[in-house]
Amino acid sequence: MRIAPLTTAVLAGTLSACAGPNIALTEVAPVTPPPAWRTDAGTGAPLQGDWWQSFGDPALAALVEKALAHNSDVGIAAARVREARANAALARSQTLPAIDATLGAGRSRSVNAFGQPAEQSFAQPQIQIAYEVDLFGRLADQQSAARDAFFASEAARDAVRLSVAAAVASNYVVLRSLDARLEVARETVRARSESLRIAKSRVGSGYSPKLELEQSQAEYDATAQIVPQIELAIARTEGALSLLVGDTPRTIARGIALDRLAVPAIPGDLPSELLRRRPDVAQAEYQLAASDKNLAAARKRFLPQVRLTSAAGAAFSTLLGDPITIWSVGGSILAPIFQGGRLTAQADAAGAQRDQAAFAYRRTALAAFREVEDALAAVRRIDEQINFAQSQREALAEGLRLATNRFREGYSPYLEQLDAQRGLLGAELSLIQLRADALTARVQLFQAMGGGWAPCGAPDVPCAPEP
Repeated sequence: MRIAPLTTAVLAGTLSACAGPNIALTEVAPVTPPPAWRTDAGTGAPLQGDWWQSFGDPALAALVEKALAHNSDVGIAAARVREARANAALARSQTLPAIDATLGAGRSRSVNAFGQPAEQSFAQPQIQIAYEVDLFGRLADQQSAARDAFFASEAARDAVRLSVAAAVASNYVVLRSLDARLEVARETVRARSESLRIAKSRVGSGYSPKLELEQSQAEYDATAQIVPQIELAIARTEGALSLLVGDTPRTIARGIALDRLAVPAIPGDLPSELLRRRPDVAQAEYQLAASDKNLAAARKRFLPQVRLTSAAGAAFSTLLGDPITIWSVGGSILAPIFQGGRLTAQADAAGAQRDQAAFAYRRTALAAFREVEDALAAVRRIDEQINFAQSQREALAEGLRLATNRFREGYSPYLEQLDAQRGLLGAELSLIQLRADALTARVQLFQAMGGGWAPCGAPDVPCAPEP
């Protein structure tokens, strides 16, 4: 009996609606973007893909580009993309027919019905075709899940690249700040050395008590200790940068000084756009879409599977005058009746994985907004601190000049000059740290906003497919 096509479609739709048990899913609240940032981002500037160029240091740009080309984590992420692409191709192949060719051949000697020996050479080539009819869309769901997993792997690779670039930029800023601190420390040691020489001369001439000499010597030794500490930190930072760029520990080439690094303008962006531009958010979104498809496929495993097979070939034998064609056409329906709870357990596991992906997406989205808010606040507040630190440094430098002149003329004790030297050293080191923190905060802001991008549809910038 033939079934009309419309009847078949209705039957398939009815069975698909009844696919498997209803899996209880956790209700996850959606993430509502805030109407505006708590910290004013200002007029802003557009983000660019090579955002590290905005610091104006060719040495920094070269380090980032080398890290993106040779970093081990980037290489691992790229290999995972290739694996996900292969899995997507494998899932797509399940929806296509499988065609195999076989060839059997041999020579035999046997006894025929008349008791006479019979020898023959024979061959039997054959082509076999097998195809599973995706009547309820299970294979299509698996293919969609693999496709979304592939897009998630690409987003994960972009997240790794962004993280590596930010780590290189941050460590380079730290390295240049250590260079600046080392220069200040050495200059202070030279100044303390001069003060120590004057103190020795005054004590030897009887103009000052020995207490001033001991104070000068102690202060010189305390300052000299800072130099090897900073040199050790420089060596460790160079080692970290060498690892990031895929090298053994070595000296890192420097570019321009810390105080001459360009301070990038704060990039402007809308909260709603942030969710699609951050690679980690895109990864979580694709993983959520893949988990939905996997759940649908798991529920459809309760439905019958329809397979069609056919074979065609020929039999050649020296006992036959002409070859004989052979063929077969058939089909089978596999309907699960009792699986010991295996299919139900698989569906429950797929539902739990979907809930995990939903909560992971919500967590990633909320973390994205928080990181942008923190970075914006850090940029604004550290810039304010720098203004006060510069004013403090200028006042302490003038105070040290006056205290040094008074000490040399004998109008004040050495302790007054010593206090001025200590204050100026602390202010200069604090100002260097704040300048480094301001640049690092901008690196963190670039990372929090997904790095750089060009508008969808721009030249060489394809639009990402919807999950």
